Amino acid sequence: MAAIRFEHVSKAYPGGHFAVNDLNLEIADGEFLVLVGPSGCGKSTALRMIAGLEEITHGTLSIGDAVANGLSPRQRNVAMIFQSYALYPHLSVAENLGFALKIRKQPREAIKRSVAEAAAMLELQSLLSRRPGQLSGGQRQRVAMGRALVRHPQAFLMDEPLSNLDARLRGQMRVEIAQLQRAAGVTTVYVTHDQVEAMTMGDRVAVMREGVLQQLGAPRQLYDRPVNLFVATFLGAPPMNLLQGAPRLAGEGMEIETAAGRIALAPDVLSERPGLAAYVDREVILGVRPEAAALAGEGEAGLPGIVAFQEDLGANVLTTIELAAHGQDQGREGALLEELGESDIPRVSRRVRINTQSGAKRARGEPVRVAFDAARLHMFDPVSKLAIA
Repeated sequence: MAAIRFEHVSKAYPGGHFAVNDLNLEIADGEFLVLVGPSGCGKSTALRMIAGLEEITHGTLSIGDAVANGLSPRQRNVAMIFQSYALYPHLSVAENLGFALKIRKQPREAIKRSVAEAAAMLELQSLLSRRPGQLSGGQRQRVAMGRALVRHPQAFLMDEPLSNLDARLRGQMRVEIAQLQRAAGVTTVYVTHDQVEAMTMGDRVAVMREGVLQQLGAPRQLYDRPVNLFVATFLGAPPMNLLQGAPRLAGEGMEIETAAGRIALAPDVLSERPGLAAYVDREVILGVRPEAAALAGEGEAGLPGIVAFQEDLGANVLTTIELAAHGQDQGREGALLEELGESDIPRVSRRVRINTQSGAKRARGEPVRVAFDAARLHMFDPVSKLAIA
């Protein structure tokens, strides 16, 4: 086991494109770190640099106490697990598990013992005589993990290992991989584009975009305190709703004016966001997570709108509300969208998706009011895209 450290690491390709740009990141010994982001963000390139499969253009990569820039993949003693499993089809499960030890000329009894230990940990004992073609996707993934485990590597490197599995198996394997990592205590770097995997598996999550690290922290920290608009909208399912707003002074508190009306912010909410004072009478982007909004009850305050669509998910209902407009320049939302100019950030609009209780069905077109939990709202600068805190 070993810590892994990136110090100002970059990977540039001919033509000047940076797949990874000035990455500074330290992964603690025994930590489970998830690298997450959309396709092309540099997460797999960063993983491959750890493995020695991509050359580092600038900076220093350390594994344990050793600088790894000049080390071959074999010298790094890390185990990589691919989404394709990369099993030998002509070998049995037992032979696949012990192959790396055989290549290293380990004693036969030591190989047999290591294979038995890995098979027991991964519940593969009854499958040892089978070949990969006789296994399910989940079983093949366990074999790939076991083959890495028997090597006793300094680190596990996992590149989208669950992407070939169906939804049920992915959920099961998320738990199994997390449990295995904690039992083995091996430093693990896990790459995924799936934010559900990132939020449920990692000790910490590193969000990347266009080769640049955006934010690093515990999953809950990133969800509750995103540093910018990209992180806020990338994490969360369904994604954060974005509205156009403008803070206005209102007695000792403040209100956020939207096209559908005003949302009151009490003084205690403002004390948590002192930076908002600089945005009075200026435009902001208001972020609302689906669980921070609800259908207002009889006599409760809220913004008016109509039910546009409902998705019955069984345990809950995802309701899309089209908020009303009250004479504001409705074309302004399109202009704000053009200023954002970001294809990977959801649209600013008057539509809000909220989670409601199962059975709370409403007819399409029915008038409703939407209440917001002011303490859980997010505000962003429309130019810098940074969170206002």
